[in-house]
Amino acid sequence: MIRLLVIVLAGLAGLGTVAVGGVVALFYHAARDLPDHEQLATYEPPVMSRVHAGNGRLLTELAVERRVFVPIEAMPKRLVDAFIAAEDKNFFEHAGIDFTGIMRAVVTNIERMGQSRRPVGASTITQQVAKNFLLTNEVSFERKIKEAILAFRIERALSKDRILELYLNEVYLGFGAYGVAAAALNYFNKSLNELTLGEAAYIAALPKAPNNYHPVRLPDQARARRDYVVGRMFEDGLINREEAAEATTGPVEVRRRNDIEPVRADYFVEEVRRQLVERYGEKRTYGGGLSVRTTLDPRLQAIGDEALRNGLIAYDRRHGWRGPIGQIDSLRDWQKRLPEIAVPVEMPGWRKAVVLALASDRVEIGLEGGEGGHIPVNELRWARRTEADQRLGPLIRGPQDVVATGDVILVEALSGQGPSFGLRQIPDVSGGLVALDPHTGRVLAMAGGLSFAQSQFNRATQAQRQPGSAFKTFAYLAALEAGYTPVTKVVDGPIEIDQGPGLPPWRPTNYNAREVYGPTTLRVGLEKSRNLMTVRLAQEIGIDRVGEASERFGVFDRMPRVYSMVLGAGETTLMRMATAYATIVNGGRRITPTLIDRVQDRTGRTIFRHDQRPCPDCRAATAADTPPHFRDDRERVTDPVAAFQMVSMLQGVVERGTGARIASLRRPLAGKTGTTNDSFDAWFIGFSPDLVVATYVGFDNPRTLGDRETGGSVAAPIFQEFMGKALDGRPAVPFRTPPGVRLVRINAATGELPNDGDRQVILEAFRPGTEPGSGYDIHRGGAERDGIIADGSTGAVTGDSGRTGARGTVGGTAGGTAGGAPGG
Repeated sequence: MIRLLVIVLAGLAGLGTVAVGGVVALFYHAARDLPDHEQLATYEPPVMSRVHAGNGRLLTELAVERRVFVPIEAMPKRLVDAFIAAEDKNFFEHAGIDFTGIMRAVVTNIERMGQSRRPVGASTITQQVAKNFLLTNEVSFERKIKEAILAFRIERALSKDRILELYLNEVYLGFGAYGVAAAALNYFNKSLNELTLGEAAYIAALPKAPNNYHPVRLPDQARARRDYVVGRMFEDGLINREEAAEATTGPVEVRRRNDIEPVRADYFVEEVRRQLVERYGEKRTYGGGLSVRTTLDPRLQAIGDEALRNGLIAYDRRHGWRGPIGQIDSLRDWQKRLPEIAVPVEMPGWRKAVVLALASDRVEIGLEGGEGGHIPVNELRWARRTEADQRLGPLIRGPQDVVATGDVILVEALSGQGPSFGLRQIPDVSGGLVALDPHTGRVLAMAGGLSFAQSQFNRATQAQRQPGSAFKTFAYLAALEAGYTPVTKVVDGPIEIDQGPGLPPWRPTNYNAREVYGPTTLRVGLEKSRNLMTVRLAQEIGIDRVGEASERFGVFDRMPRVYSMVLGAGETTLMRMATAYATIVNGGRRITPTLIDRVQDRTGRTIFRHDQRPCPDCRAATAADTPPHFRDDRERVTDPVAAFQMVSMLQGVVERGTGARIASLRRPLAGKTGTTNDSFDAWFIGFSPDLVVATYVGFDNPRTLGDRETGGSVAAPIFQEFMGKALDGRPAVPFRTPPGVRLVRINAATGELPNDGDRQVILEAFRPGTEPGSGYDIHRGGAERDGIIADGSTGAVTGDSGRTGARGTVGGTAGGTAGGAPGG
């Protein structure tokens, strides 16, 4: 008997040895290729980059995983306590594995086996760190062994606080949020220290299965899980009974940021994103935790979006009705079928409707949701059918000339008129708008088209368009730099330029082909946008001067030396033109347009700053001090006197010239219209002393905007609306006169000293010694100093037009070629 007992015990010992050996071998095998856990000591998780407007409001977040990293010492204690209670109550006592918790889970799972209930786990926070950072989510015994080994190693290598910090910043908590800080923002739009106890408990309830406790889809489950975590905190003595009762009152109330962050600047944000990726790469942009302060002014952005939208709609309405967006065959189930019709572009305040019936004075409509309404016939008068070449069809006699029963259309409620609606149409024309600070180059607003959802192509920065007469500014500026004055006279008359062997001569014309005006001052020539005298002026000073000026101001990198370029035949961007005009108004200092003021890395260190001007006293200055002085060493593109003369002449464009509609704002404003051949593009670029706004309108696939559609009629109204709202309530600031300018009263029409009774008397800007009465020859512009004589002998003074040749070609040898712009 004893012998048998010895044999049994020996056998058991052998089996035990084999089992222990097997376990040791299994652990040894699992531990052979474990990842390096020491990397966690210096691990920095991917953190989303945040982009802010100039006033600090959030514009967007750039991330693959939406995460905000927060050091453990900055996390509120009640949030940490909530996670400890929910996930690992013995976290501060165990060494990576909670054996008490494992035994408790085993007992619980045995009880649940017969109840078809989900088994509970016993993973510690340290084990979850090992799995989330170093392992996969594979469900296997080997992975659990690796997880346990790594947990022991992590506990020896890292402090408890570091383990918690890694876990709380890495864990996925639903709603696209990684880490507790992102969850607090996504669920409640709060920072961590603003969370209530109940909100902190809800976030702590999410790691196991966020989708099972979705606060919107599953509110009862979300509330129950929150209350469970609060109960655990109470049982563990982390909160008192009163706190627990208050934390479990009411449902889980979500306050998403998308619902309360109305700043929309899609084109601007996309341009910022592209620049960040180009500068820092995708990995750092989307995971480097960059804090980006942009130049955007949300107020001006909203004004710009609305002004461009209104301008495009106004142009589109002038050119008639293109028809409904869809059709419903049977009206019996229109309430079901109307939502199925897609809307090309979502427009603020516009709604989809179906035509139910036609009457002599109205159209009865039905809207989504079953609501009814009507369109008065007066709201249909604009909707004449569009014929070829933008021509309009016959006048509207009644609703039957516009719509038919079953048509699906877009409408907008008429303010204060009950169920009355106006007929609306998505414009098929597009355009862009840029507003910037001329002293710093900070882009304050940008609209790259009607809708970013419709087209992500940014017409403010990416579209290459002909500026037309808006380019003439730089031809006239080159003349001022060459010694001409605003009252120097150049002949406005027919001109013919040889283009070289085998090419016909180029004969540009004014906007009105039948008119020429003879000797005309530079001021009047720019104000009235005269083509003929602009080309002749370029001949006098030399096309090289014009090209060099355009390159110096950044309109072109290299301007072809052909005369059609002075009428705007070259292609450039709206941003370049805005920047060039900004350089004029700021007195000739070169600026670089920027959408980004500053970029900080995840530690708060500034890694980019747009304004690099030295200011040694800036850090020492306080609010009570006078502003610090700094030296402005930016390059001068032109001298201040020439720049001011051009500002004054462009102010005349607004007061008496092609931009005269802007004068109704009754503010110091200046600018220039631009219209290309056959009205393919319409521009207006203008400014106040401290704000430059540039806009253009044109079809993406270029075609004419229509007869007599010019920069003054299409683009200037957009500028007018923008400036009217942007400057509302602000004092009128005059343009600043630099030293070295002599202001003399002259007749604006003749450029001569005024006589008694002259009405158009203005203060003209001169360099000392060039003003009338000083011996300076206004007919020769004092140009004999440079060997240049204003020759007005070419051709008879007859004829004129806005047709300067076939659009878009740039070539020739001795002279300009087809292309350019009518005097718009």
